[in-house]
Amino acid sequence: MPLSRILVPIDFSERSEGPARYAEALHRAFGSRITLLHVLPPPHYEFGAMEVGGTVLEELIANRALQVRADLDAFLAEELPADFVDRVVREGDPAEEIVSLAHEIEAGLIVMPTHGYGPFRRFILGSVTAKVLHDADCPVWTGVHLEAPTPQACHWNKIAVAIDLGQQSERTLMWAGRFAKMAGAELQIVHATPNLEGKAGEYFDPDWRTHIESAVREEVAALLSRLDISAPLSIDSGDAASTVCRMAQEWGADLLVIGRGSAAGVFGRIRANAYSIIRQSHCPVVSV
Repeated sequence: MPLSRILVPIDFSERSEGPARYAEALHRAFGSRITLLHVLPPPHYEFGAMEVGGTVLEELIANRALQVRADLDAFLAEELPADFVDRVVREGDPAEEIVSLAHEIEAGLIVMPTHGYGPFRRFILGSVTAKVLHDADCPVWTGVHLEAPTPQACHWNKIAVAIDLGQQSERTLMWAGRFAKMAGAELQIVHATPNLEGKAGEYFDPDWRTHIESAVREEVAALLSRLDISAPLSIDSGDAASTVCRMAQEWGADLLVIGRGSAAGVFGRIRANAYSIIRQSHCPVVSV
């Protein structure tokens, strides 16, 4: 789980500062080098409706680039100095450029904002963040705070990892285990089982929860043994997203790690349940 390079896309809005602060805290903890990225839209998106051309248009485009570079250089300049921060401007589709640069610099983590806050956060996930979550090869960190936390306020004492025992569970648990070890944190596994109910007039085994829990514990124990990781397991039944978030919050998790590496299983390739986890989680989520 290399965290030597962290990519932080910013758009200069208020929500950009939170991810940058998390990245600063990760640098303080693990010595990571940070790359701040701002993506300019292609000129025709910004100037296409203007009846200008030739040298006037060229001057507008050049001035735009100069202003963005100045804004990027000034963004948290004191907190994020050049000795551990690179600042990059690119032009194109934001999500595509983020994923492309992450691959080029071999980023171990992309730190993204979510789109909404408060009650609206449960329903909105920014389109750029959603596309990066789907396309990026490396883990993606999404935060929850409206106000940017200070690096001193960022702590990771309790790491919850949600696994569905699908193909991506081993990778997810391995990442969470390594992060917890590096951070000196406790690790807790959470697993949500379906909330099955018998139909009227049909026999339904009243001990089904016991049977399912026993099977889950056996499979998780084998996985932990294979990875040489030790962690307690918490199991509950219900809607996958809300149950996972509730268990993580009740335990007091500082970070929730989920999987997104396969098309099968409860979480799938960051399908509806994982989006919902990111929206509902009380703490930052890392999608591995």
